[in-house]
Amino acid sequence: MLIEAPYKDGDTVSLKLSSGEELVARLDNETSKEYTLKKPMVLIMQEKGLGLAPYMYRVSPNAKFCILVNSVSCIAKTEPEIAKQYVATTSGIQLT
Repeated sequence: MLIEAPYKDGDTVSLKLSSGEELVARLDNETSKEYTLKKPMVLIMQEKGLGLAPYMYRVSPNAKFCILVNSVSCIAKTEPEIAKQYVATTSGIQLT
């Protein structure tokens, strides 16, 4: 029986923080103490539905972010349609 890991380094993942925020980001690395993320975006409500906005505005968009494991309620691989939107937002590349 093949067991597939729920996510791995390089995947687009969604994290629910203890504060209630939901992030979508590229997982760079995971340790027992922290998640290292690239280009984290927070889900926001817009007129036409859900959108993505930078997690922090005064930091370089290419910076890596370290989120402590105890600040995260759960983490999972992002649903494919949201992952496509994330890639389009962070890179300008439209996936079909």
